[in-house]
Amino acid sequence: MTLTAPAGTGAPPNPPPDKAAEAARPSAVRRAWATVSPYAYIAPFFTLFAAFGLFPLLYTAFVSLYRVELQTPGDMEWRGLGNYAALFTDEFFWISLRNTFTIGVLSTVPQLVMALGLAHLLNYKLRGRTFFRTAMLLPYATSVAAATLVFAQLFGRDFGLVNYALGLVGVGPVDWQTGTVASQIAVSTIVIWRWTGYNALIYLAGMQSIPSELYEAAEMDGASRWRQFLHVTLPGLRPTIVFTVVVSTIGATQLFGEPLLYEGSVSGGISHQYQTLGLYMYEQGWGFFHLGRAAAIAWVMFLLIVVLVGANALLARRRSRKEAGR
Repeated sequence: MTLTAPAGTGAPPNPPPDKAAEAARPSAVRRAWATVSPYAYIAPFFTLFAAFGLFPLLYTAFVSLYRVELQTPGDMEWRGLGNYAALFTDEFFWISLRNTFTIGVLSTVPQLVMALGLAHLLNYKLRGRTFFRTAMLLPYATSVAAATLVFAQLFGRDFGLVNYALGLVGVGPVDWQTGTVASQIAVSTIVIWRWTGYNALIYLAGMQSIPSELYEAAEMDGASRWRQFLHVTLPGLRPTIVFTVVVSTIGATQLFGEPLLYEGSVSGGISHQYQTLGLYMYEQGWGFFHLGRAAAIAWVMFLLIVVLVGANALLARRRSRKEAGR
C-alpha cells in the first residue's frame, strides 16, 4: 500500500520506484564520467608517447641484442651483449665519447655564462629592449644547416673571415677543420651562437619572477648591482639554472647536425677529431649498415644522458639541503 501525504500539507507524493531509478541514473552516469574524463583527456598524449617514444626505445633495446644489417633487416642473429662488447673495444667509440664531452663543455659553459649576462642586461629598463629580446631568438630560429654552412665559410683556412681577423693582430692562419682543438672550438662556436639567446630568454623570464622588493631591500642596504646579482639574482635563478644545465647537457650528448654539416663528413674530420656519439651512431648504422651496433650506441647515449641528468639533479639537491641547513 502506497502512503500519500494528506491534502493541504504541501509534501510531494513519493515517486514510483521505476521513476526514481530513472532519476538516479543520470547522476550515476555523471559521476562515472567525472571519474573517467581526466584519463580520456590525457589519453591522446600517452597514446602518441607510447607509439613514438616508448615503443622505439624498447625496440631499439631489442635490436641492440642482435646482429642486424641495413640491407637485410629481416635476418636477425642473436648476439646478446656482443654489440656492446664490440663497441667498448672500438677506439673510435672512445674518441667520439671524448669529443662529445669536450665539445659539450666548450659549448655549454660559455653559452650559459653569456646567456646569464645578456639576461641580466635585458632585465633593466633599456631603450628598445623589446627589439633586443626578439633579436635574441633569431639565431635559434635560423636553420641549423644554413648557420653551419655560413660558419664553415667563416672558419675557412685560406679565405675565412676569422683567419683574416686573426691576421690583423699578427696571428697566423689556423686550420679550423683538420686541427683537433681548433675544429672542436669551431663546432662549439656554432652551438653557442644558436642557443645563447634561447637560454638568455629563459633566464630573463626567471629574473622577472624574482620579487622586486628583494632588490629594493638590497639597494637600501647599500648593495651594488654586482652584489645584488650575486646575492639576489643567482639564488632566485637556481631552479632555472639547473633546468638549462640539464637541457644543455642532453643537447650536447645528442649533438649531430652541426658536426655533420660543418665539413659534410660522417666521420667527423680526417682523424675523427670532432666526431660525436651522434655522428658515430649514424656512421655505424647508415655508413657501415650495422643497425644492431647503431642501436647499442643509441642505448649507451640514453644511459649516459640518464647518468648525467641524475648527477646534476643530485648535486642540485645536495646544495639545496646544505643551504637549507644553514
